[in-house]
Amino acid sequence: MLNALKLSSKEGSKMELPLDEDDDTFTNISLADDSEHFSRIRSSQVESAHSAMMNADMDAVEAENQLELEEKTRLINQVLELQHTLEDLSARVDAVKEENLKLKSENQVLGQYIENLMSASSVFQTTDTKSKRK
Repeated sequence: MLNALKLSSKEGSKMELPLDEDDDTFTNISLADDSEHFSRIRSSQVESAHSAMMNADMDAVEAENQLELEEKTRLINQVLELQHTLEDLSARVDAVKEENLKLKSENQVLGQYIENLMSASSVFQTTDTKSKRK
């Protein structure tokens, strides 16, 4: 004699229905409890999937933020390096300008000195070419 009737559904879930031993009839079992249980499981699975998706989204955002931060840091360092290079070049230009002014002044002094020497020397005296030809 059967103690229980075994049933399986299309979804693959299995259920046993116990027989009432007094009159060999099936005992009524409420399926509402099972549907609430499955509903809770499904809800938990959905929450877990949603949480996992949010974590993945947050990880992607954090990775993107990290990349942006690294790029900003790299650009800031590059700008600072260019600023230092510009300061160095500007200082060099100023030094070259000063040297140029100094050399121009020295050239003027030397030019004046050479003119004075030439005027004092008889070799460099201007000669009147017309008077010597006659």
